[in-house]
Amino acid sequence: MASVQNLKLWSPTVKLTLAIFATALSTIYMWRKHLKVVKNRVQELEKSLNAALEKCASERKGRIRAQQALRKALSGHNSDKSGFTSYPMTPIATVQSCFSTRNGTPRQPLLIPLARACLVLDPSQIPPATLEGLSGFSHCWILYVFHLNTDLEKLWGKPTNSKFKAKVRVPRLKGGKMGVFATRSPHRPCPIGLTVAKIEGVHGCMVSLSGVDLVDGTPVLDIKPYLPYSDSIKGATVPEWLEEECNAKALAVSTVDFSPSFFESLSLCWATMEKQSFYSSPSELQCLIEQVLSWDIRSFSQQNRPHTSTVIEGDGESETQEISLCSDRDVAYHLILEGIDVSYRIDVDLNVMVEKAAVSFNIERVTSNRCSHMMWGDIQGIS
Repeated sequence: MASVQNLKLWSPTVKLTLAIFATALSTIYMWRKHLKVVKNRVQELEKSLNAALEKCASERKGRIRAQQALRKALSGHNSDKSGFTSYPMTPIATVQSCFSTRNGTPRQPLLIPLARACLVLDPSQIPPATLEGLSGFSHCWILYVFHLNTDLEKLWGKPTNSKFKAKVRVPRLKGGKMGVFATRSPHRPCPIGLTVAKIEGVHGCMVSLSGVDLVDGTPVLDIKPYLPYSDSIKGATVPEWLEEECNAKALAVSTVDFSPSFFESLSLCWATMEKQSFYSSPSELQCLIEQVLSWDIRSFSQQNRPHTSTVIEGDGESETQEISLCSDRDVAYHLILEGIDVSYRIDVDLNVMVEKAAVSFNIERVTSNRCSHMMWGDIQGIS
């Protein structure tokens, strides 16, 4: 009798439990059905994604094949019988420099701290945005063209007919020759130069530089930041014939002095050239002249004999040097900086006497958008 009453008492609880259990089973069933739908959808998306990736890979392979075919076709047009291929190189910028001619332009970069230049991008080809971030570096590498080489016409013909000289005279070897690839001579099979310069500022499409060894009007092919951790090699060595120059400045002169009338002549030139100068005063320009002439900028042949012509052109191994003959052994040399012709003499003991300055009207200078000292100061202030 008691068991019957207990059964009646627990019936609602059992019914509730059964109801909950049935609901749980129903929920599980619905979730399993939903998961199956989701799984199928995921599989469909994976198939779609894989198909898209395969399509992209196929298109990429197609582009690569097309590029390879194009390069092969171009190679057929631009290669000679030896199989070497030529590539188009278009300058991205032009250098506006304090060095009006090759003569006096330093043989190496950073030798003349006051040597200033402005690198100007061609905005029609290269947007100013390409220079963003460059001002954060202290120095940069510059790839450029030796556009004033006297032997460039030889390079336009076939290499077999160029008669290019494999060896060049090296100043520190006193006329001795060395293989061109063991030197930094500008007269090379491909007239491409590499230099490093200090970045003074960046603004718009202009980069102000110092310590340059670039002549005015130099075409620039590329700019790369200088990275001390990889570009400065510890333990790097040079051959014996270069050690003397590296250790004792073998190409430096003994003294540089100015005649009493020099500053007056320079001041007269300044009145004409001031608006196109990188420098703030004649005194600062005189400091540049002193730094440039503190190195013997004459070629080996000029160091050993006087010349009888007023302009001596490079022969593929030496730079142009303008001189005028006063007597058999008294030669006045000319250095043109900022469009100003500076005449000087140098004796056998390498003592330099700077005599006078005059405006040179024979020098073609880049005048459009030319960077002046005022612009130079603006660039430095903004960067």
